[in-house]
Amino acid sequence: MLEFALNAGRGSFHLQIECRLASEWTVVFGPSGAGKSSLLRLLAGLDLTGYGGVERARIALDGHALTDSAAGLRLPPGWRKTAMVAQQPALFPHLSVMANVAYGINDLDRATRLTRTEEMLALVGATDLVVRRAQHLSGGEAQRVALARALAPKPRLLLLDEPFSALDGAASDGLLERLQQWLRANRVQTVLATHDVTDALAIGAEVLLLREGRLVAQGPATEVLSSERERLTRRLNPVQSFLPE
Repeated sequence: MLEFALNAGRGSFHLQIECRLASEWTVVFGPSGAGKSSLLRLLAGLDLTGYGGVERARIALDGHALTDSAAGLRLPPGWRKTAMVAQQPALFPHLSVMANVAYGINDLDRATRLTRTEEMLALVGATDLVVRRAQHLSGGEAQRVALARALAPKPRLLLLDEPFSALDGAASDGLLERLQQWLRANRVQTVLATHDVTDALAIGAEVLLLREGRLVAQGPATEVLSSERERLTRRLNPVQSFLPE
């Protein structure tokens, strides 16, 4: 279970959210500028010093505090059992795909490390990229490799910020289906930030609806995003939408 209370500002933007997430999948939904990426980066422990006005930051995972500004506690990202995949993959350009994925699992023996790396590349559909340098990957290929690297240490919490934006619909759907199965089997709680309503509805996850740095709704996707689903239906069936009842 993930619990957090955040009250932080940067420039004119202010994020103020407090909630508890027990679902294995949570989708953070909202328009551009709502605070989705800011929320994920704060949860990952990446932006806590970058916000000039951190009035409150308390984050706990499975009852263990990761961050508590009142107590002066902030575990380093590597100790948080948390992994994040951003929209723009931050791979090491001079390393091969294999080396990038294996980078975060130095605590394993060589054979186990190799096996884990191969498993993660197979999961994301990137086994044909193992010897290629990261700088020579396409956008979609880089996103697959970044996901494999995040999964390799088997984190307890996975944060995904528009991670499939460079993949086409069929590739994204296939990857998402395999990913869900793996995450469920390995008991990894996942938070996905997106502005695509189809992602939230396809997963059937709990949804946090954000607007201007505030949490305005929380609950099942079919309830929280009912108006968005109706809007999407009208766009997909424009003729039917104008037929008289």
